[in-house]
Amino acid sequence: MQFREYIQKHRVLVDGAMGTYYGSKYEGKMAEKGNVKAPQRVLDIHLAYIKAGANLIFTNTFSANEWSLGQDCQAVDENVKQAIKIAKEAIAQSGKTDVFLAGDIGKIQENTDRSQAEIMERYQKNIDYFLEEELPVIVFETFDSLAQVCPLVSYIREKNSQVFIIVSLCANKNGYTMAGASVRRLLEELADWDLVDACGLNCGIGAGHMYQLVEEYADIFQKKYGIVMPNAGYPELLHNRMVFMDNGKYFSETMAKIAKCNVALLGGCCGTTPAYIKGVADQVNLEPVTLQRQATPSAKKEETAVLAKKNAFYEKLKAGKKVVAVELDPPFDANYEKLIECALHLQHCQVDMITMADSPMGRSRADSIMMSIKIANETGMSMMPHICCRDKNVIAMRASILGGYINKIRNALIVTGDPVPSASRDQTTAVFDYHSIRLMQFVKEMNAEHFAEDPIIYGGALNYGRGKIENVAKRMQDKIDAGCSYFLTQPIYSDEDIARIRQLKEMVDTKILCGIMPLVSYRNANFIKNEMTGIHVPDEIVNRYYPDMSKEEAEVVGAQIASEIIEKLSDFADGYYFMLPFNRVSLMDKIIIR
Repeated sequence: MQFREYIQKHRVLVDGAMGTYYGSKYEGKMAEKGNVKAPQRVLDIHLAYIKAGANLIFTNTFSANEWSLGQDCQAVDENVKQAIKIAKEAIAQSGKTDVFLAGDIGKIQENTDRSQAEIMERYQKNIDYFLEEELPVIVFETFDSLAQVCPLVSYIREKNSQVFIIVSLCANKNGYTMAGASVRRLLEELADWDLVDACGLNCGIGAGHMYQLVEEYADIFQKKYGIVMPNAGYPELLHNRMVFMDNGKYFSETMAKIAKCNVALLGGCCGTTPAYIKGVADQVNLEPVTLQRQATPSAKKEETAVLAKKNAFYEKLKAGKKVVAVELDPPFDANYEKLIECALHLQHCQVDMITMADSPMGRSRADSIMMSIKIANETGMSMMPHICCRDKNVIAMRASILGGYINKIRNALIVTGDPVPSASRDQTTAVFDYHSIRLMQFVKEMNAEHFAEDPIIYGGALNYGRGKIENVAKRMQDKIDAGCSYFLTQPIYSDEDIARIRQLKEMVDTKILCGIMPLVSYRNANFIKNEMTGIHVPDEIVNRYYPDMSKEEAEVVGAQIASEIIEKLSDFADGYYFMLPFNRVSLMDKIIIR
């Protein structure tokens, strides 16, 4: 019997958590590594879940990728093939004819160590192995958005129209994913998408909170087969291992309630052992669910137009008027009074926005969002904190953005961030859960879900000299697709760089604020020329300074050069982004802005 036929006649019982069960039995070892190093252990666990009553088991491939396993591509390929072989052998040894195999695809987090292209290549390789071995089901497990899922589902369907595709999301108890997306909205999209056969939830929360969500989403599971796999509960850390309480009776009773919400596939995630699955098998009525695809109208809410509040800076930019943004660096210590003085000075210099750097060069300064709030409250100036991906994990990043929003921060510059200085890497760990595009996507989701009436308007950095101009333009477009409204460039000095930015402006339909950094001494000019990667300072610029010139003389030269560069940019620049060395705001009095 084919799986599609089986699910029409039976409710399906899915296995439990291979990863945590394997780890609890074998001293915290990683389950996927057992495919090659200890195949009998993996086989025994598959058999235990089948004996408990599971009739859909997942291949032991949730973390089968180069980054989780710490192995090269060839070793990962062998691992995946071995996982499929072991699972098939388990089904054969069970002697049962009503047990099916699903190729399991776990979420691979994108960060600076792995590109989106590399991640998609690994996904596709695993999918190809599943299809070659004619697995009847492919499941996407523990995803927090559909950005990667949608192209992969289409990839599968181009190769095989019959394989049963499941997409399972990971939610918190409030109904949002780690990416800040509404689970209801994502499930509604999946329910309306014919290429996907089943959708639902796994991991993240225990059975009690899962039941509360499933009750809310029961209308969706009238249209599309639902899959629900909660954790055993909320674990505690004991001897560096995640330990779950033994609450099998409570779990199975709650799963029986979940089943009544028309859920077709029931199983367990972290902490659920074969005993948990046996309890569900004993408690749950395994009669099939009935879908009402035609009879039930779409559960989607009526979409109403949301009128966003006007953002003065962005409205001026969109209107074609040149804007001026000035970057200030937060203090290294708690002495902020000088920074407030600088901001007050800029109020009288045709400045539309102050941007606040986020620990530039990987050296700790006062928090950019908190400092922006302080300056805005003290001066009334519009603020644009830089939000850097280097220092905060997903949880801290969301918390910071929410905190800034509550305190009326509505503008941001989203950047990947400078690396931690090499001398500090033994003590300081770079996080990079996000890179700039992924963080932009996250903020775009937050705008849609939480801030629609008054969204955060964010810009991106334009490293105009990095590689082929076609690649730079492509990255700009990727940022625009992620919600980026404008770009701020690196400092510009040469005619060649001006011509390159002009060309990018012609290639990409966007607003560009051109970077202006007045050089304030002979030493400063040589430092920027020789030590700042990605900034090209021509010799003729450096030669306008000399070692023994006074501070005032150097500032005059710096302001003259900046004014000359602005003149060359004026016919296509949408505005100017001033980076003032050492927060020397007096330079703005000397620069001519056109």
